[in-house]
Amino acid sequence: MLGFLTARQAGLDDPLRLRRAESTRRVLSLKLNPDRDVDRIHGNGINTIDIEAIEGRYMLSGGADGVIVVYDLENYSGKLQYTFLLHPLETVQWYPYDTGMFVSSSFDKTMKVWDTETLKPAEVFQFEGNVYSHHLSPIARKHSLIAVGTKEPKIQLCDLKSGSRIHVLQGHRAEVLSVRWSPRYEHILATASADSKVKVWDVRRASGSLFTLDQHNGDKSKASSEAVNTAHDGRVNGLCFTGDGLYLLTTGTDDRMRLWNSATGENTLVNYGKVCNESRKRLQFTVSRGCSPEFVFVPCGSSVAVYGLHTGELVTMLRGHYNNVDCCEFHPDYQELYSGGKDCNILAWVPVIRASDVEEETKSANQVQVLITGNKIWKSLIRKNCGIN
Repeated sequence: MLGFLTARQAGLDDPLRLRRAESTRRVLSLKLNPDRDVDRIHGNGINTIDIEAIEGRYMLSGGADGVIVVYDLENYSGKLQYTFLLHPLETVQWYPYDTGMFVSSSFDKTMKVWDTETLKPAEVFQFEGNVYSHHLSPIARKHSLIAVGTKEPKIQLCDLKSGSRIHVLQGHRAEVLSVRWSPRYEHILATASADSKVKVWDVRRASGSLFTLDQHNGDKSKASSEAVNTAHDGRVNGLCFTGDGLYLLTTGTDDRMRLWNSATGENTLVNYGKVCNESRKRLQFTVSRGCSPEFVFVPCGSSVAVYGLHTGELVTMLRGHYNNVDCCEFHPDYQELYSGGKDCNILAWVPVIRASDVEEETKSANQVQVLITGNKIWKSLIRKNCGIN
């Protein structure tokens, strides 16, 4: 740390390098926080959580008991703001630009747009089948579309402005378990299905998907006729873009996780080993942001496995749940992780501050103060010798 601060003070280092190094150190030190209990409100498994990106302060959780809870993460007692009942929930998500609105979807074949102030639905979308997943683009300025994956083998695009379903993307042959917009290009959408396929779409095009991910990268000698153009050898139930949108991660019930080049669809062939995945619904996993290198957090049984994004190395296992973990969400502002599972608990994983770190930071601060004081004295001497007041 002292070396980073000295180099930064001297103008010899990229100012982002210190931040990345500290973010990485914090992620590598994540531990279950015994001092921050998140109130146990859910009476059944927790399927989904989301942290809003405006202030990074409020967290939504939704469970199989039909309860939505809004937490204030700056209230360290973990007390909830408010809670209300719905049907069993599969996905909750804040509106990316305003905490006054969020969206929920559930197995009652509906997706609801909620007013946070009144806690009443501002809009309700009805579908023919159970809703597994929905997603709003985190960057879109030219559209207000919500992508929706249901039991039907097609993706529905719903427009927030008009309150109607405006388009259908067809190409899958089984239920669509997960949908994700690219954080890099607002018209690019990835979808995962129980047909073992992952498709990438440009929603401005009417001619079908841009490409279908192929785990064998087009080498037909390695694939059976059934496995051609498949991302996994089982149901694909998890999707996650990296923060820069350059890569896409997928998980499947074949106990594999794969990393893809999101522009070309190429399988990077990073080997993460066996990643336990018994979920028949959407699996919510996440990627760190602002670290060097980046890390993947993925539910694995009753633990959260942490992998190096590009190496595939298993860094650690975060153990604390008493039953299977179904969702996790990374907080990039504080390098914290929140996980929810079938044990009805939400656990907070926070960086450990070691005594040595405090001592080192104190020394670093003193060193910086010495440098600043030295610069002031030096400037004073120059002014005096040159006759400058």
